[in-house]
Amino acid sequence: MKTIIALSLLAAQVAYAKPVFVTIGQDANKSMTKNFKSAKSLYSNHGVSVMEIDDSQIESLSHYMHEEFHRCGGFMVHDSQAEAIETVNNQVERETASKGFFADYQINQNSLVEEMLKEVNEFEIRTMISKLESFHNRFYKAPTGVESSNWIMSKWQEISAARSDVKVESFKHANWPQPSIILTIEGSELPNEIVVIGGHADSISGQFGGASARAPGADDNASGVATFTEVLRVLMASNFKPKRSIQFMAYAAEEVGLLGSKEIAQKYKREGKTVIGVMQLDMTNFHGSARKNLDIVMMNDFTNAAQNEFLGRIIDTYVKVPWGYSKCGYGCSDHASWHGQGYPASMPFESTMEDINKKIHTPNDLLSNSREAIHAEKFARMAVAFAVEMAN
Repeated sequence: MKTIIALSLLAAQVAYAKPVFVTIGQDANKSMTKNFKSAKSLYSNHGVSVMEIDDSQIESLSHYMHEEFHRCGGFMVHDSQAEAIETVNNQVERETASKGFFADYQINQNSLVEEMLKEVNEFEIRTMISKLESFHNRFYKAPTGVESSNWIMSKWQEISAARSDVKVESFKHANWPQPSIILTIEGSELPNEIVVIGGHADSISGQFGGASARAPGADDNASGVATFTEVLRVLMASNFKPKRSIQFMAYAAEEVGLLGSKEIAQKYKREGKTVIGVMQLDMTNFHGSARKNLDIVMMNDFTNAAQNEFLGRIIDTYVKVPWGYSKCGYGCSDHASWHGQGYPASMPFESTMEDINKKIHTPNDLLSNSREAIHAEKFARMAVAFAVEMAN
């Protein structure tokens, strides 16, 4: 009888398995087909493949891409096969996002930036990482995923409470409960030109467990959210009023296919919004490439070359730490969502990809591994300078 019930449950699971369409780097195509029975390769172009997979295997795919390809994410989930194929074929947008010039990349706000950098505080970053890792997880379908994002919203409201030109919004997603959070500092002269600084608010642990798994995500990505929250705090403490608008974004559901940032970037594109620069902060507190004498590592694939070079000059001018380049692979974080829509994006990272933090996506991704936020503080200093230089 137990065997019959078990077989019936298995049959029910198979019957209700829903196919979803993902885009993934062509380098992972063959391996994915081999290791996921439901996976089907449908189309490839420009080094990217469209795959079909059962929705029940998305969490396993996230774990697999991390373990085998050292990518945090590494794929994008799409609403339809047609959308996925359009993403692969949209080479014009990707070329523009990679090679276009979207701003006058001058460094000319030195005195203003130098004063603000005195306010950057490692303790503030560390305290917020500690708070975010205290949630059982920040999984996009879990109650604690909703609670943690709502806490970020309340934190940003508290920091910006004195400013009438700042608003904080919860961006609702139809297909899962965790919201993305967006804070906008309205530009005083060019409010329709937008600078985006963001990172994902969700966390994940292991291949199974989902909403029940312990996923503190201290580095991935409490560190990134805490880092750009410190940027916001410094801008508010300095009463900085930018000429262009600045938006801070804590994205939902990055770990399962860049879902939150994809919806936002697509919406901005449909509405014709002018985004002149995007910075993605996804993991900032693990000094993985110290032996290579690298503190900040710029991902040079699926990013904008001119903005990356500008960020390098910002690091040299204001942060004065060694930096370099690495490759991240397709869809490795939320910057890929903006890149796919033709917007210029950069992803400064805590290490080269081969030196990635091995404790992420496990219950051991804890602040106690680093005990402080010294490495993340360098990223906060860089991001403060980026925000001021780009917005003014």
